[in-house]
Order: sequence, then C-alpha cells, then structure tokens
Amino acid sequence: METNICIAGFGGQGVMSFGKFLAIATCDSTDKKVTFFPSYGAEQRGGTANCFVVISDEEIGAPLGDSMDALVALNEPSYHKFEKIVKPRGTIFINSSIIKDIENREDITLIGAPVTEMALALGNLKVLNVIMLGVYIGYTRVIDPVIIWQTIEHKLAKKPKLLPLNKKAFEEGLKFGMKSREEIKNEIV
Repeated sequence: METNICIAGFGGQGVMSFGKFLAIATCDSTDKKVTFFPSYGAEQRGGTANCFVVISDEEIGAPLGDSMDALVALNEPSYHKFEKIVKPRGTIFINSSIIKDIENREDITLIGAPVTEMALALGNLKVLNVIMLGVYIGYTRVIDPVIIWQTIEHKLAKKPKLLPLNKKAFEEGLKFGMKSREEIKNEIV
C-alpha cells in the first residue's frame, strides 16, 4: 500500500518540519519505504512552501504523483492550488482558522482544524504545524503517535525549552484528530 501526502502553506508555517517529522519517524521506526520531496517559493518566510511525503510498503518509483491521498493545507492559496490533485475518497486537512473558501467536493473527506486559533490559545503561533501534525496522526493513524513525538523530541533536543509547548501542541492536535475520526465514523454508521 502507498500513501501520498502533500503538505502546503506559507514559508514560516513549519510545512517542511511537518513533512520531515513524518518522514523521519516512519523511516526510522518501520520497514516502510519513505520519500520526502520539498519545494520552496521565492522567499522562505512568507513565500509558498510545500512538500510531498510518500509512504509505501513497496519500492517508490517516483517521489511525486499526479494525485494525492491526502492534502494538509495550512493556508488558503495552498488549499486552492492542491485540492484538485486529491484523489476521490482522499482526505483534505485544512487550517479552518484561515481557510474559508472551500470547494464543494463530495468525493473527499474534509477535516477542518482551527490550528491557528489553537496555537494562539497555547501562546505561540509557531506550533500550529505540530498541532496539525497531531491532527493528521490522530485521524489517519498512519504511524504510532509515540514514535512521532519521539522524533519531534529528538529534533528539538538542542532547544529543550520548546519541548513542553510542542508536546502540548501535539497532544491537542492528536485529541482533535481522534475526535474527528470518531465523528466521521459515527456519521457513516
């Protein structure tokens, strides 16, 4: 089985960190094959940024496909740029704090998480990517959350003061993602 994920937003929103955390955790803790393919806009902070992560049981022929199983959009321009490449029955995760103009696609699952508001409530906008990573992991269960947290913890080891806030952010996102999964499961039943 192969899962193709696009993570997109403005530079400075932690798009690349989200993708790296997911790719490194999966690569280091499973026997799955993983690719990480970053793409930056003209400027890093404030410009566009996106990355693609492919997780597969088999060898990965190409790091990019023309269709994605999931899109994580942290801003509206990224949502509009990439929502068309999400496969039918795919999932789109949006930062519902700032993405308001949504296409009416009945063939996908849309998970809206107010990660900007959640990050502000925690006191630091810079953790919105970690919150959204928690949402994604809590909803998809693509990898054990403990493993993702260990990867984040390892990557932030040189900045130990950031760990408690990032831990709280990840946990809040996980709760939101798990709750969303249950709500959608209940709608289907």
